[in-house]
Amino acid sequence: MKQTILAISGRPGLFKLVSRGKNNLIVEALDATHRRGPAFATDRITSLGDIAMFTEDEDVPLTDVLESLKTLEKGKKASIDLKKASGDDLREYFAKVLPTFDRERVHNSDIKKLIQWYNILIENGITDFKDEEEQPAEAEVKPAETEAQPAKAEQKEEAQPAEKKSAEAKPAKSKKK
Repeated sequence: MKQTILAISGRPGLFKLVSRGKNNLIVEALDATHRRGPAFATDRITSLGDIAMFTEDEDVPLTDVLESLKTLEKGKKASIDLKKASGDDLREYFAKVLPTFDRERVHNSDIKKLIQWYNILIENGITDFKDEEEQPAEAEVKPAETEAQPAKAEQKEEAQPAEKKSAEAKPAKSKKK
């Protein structure tokens, strides 16, 4: 989840990384439209894994904050109404999620954006906020299995007769004008 969910400045909501182009990224909006489009190098693109919240001690990764918000809300959408909530209501609610947040550097708009992002992720069924850190052993096993398959293909190539290999290696002659 960390590297594939993106926030793009100037665009509302969150985006899922679909593919990489030559000079851009192909992203899909995590909303009702699920529109795909390019995100260029001039756009300020930030992965959710790179974002952290200010606290009085040290910065806390956004994934940890989202995880504690999920435990507070028991995996459901946030119970606070963002449109009607005052700044004090937002700060009181966020103190339940992250009690040591820095009240001077974390603004009301930051809290609103975090809760909006949480709701978007929950609506789209993305609830594993720490999936890459919890499953490193499985991720290491999969590349080892895929490395074994190319090795078998190389063995088959070595089994070919030497004449056939040398014919493939020679470049075709080009005609001069």
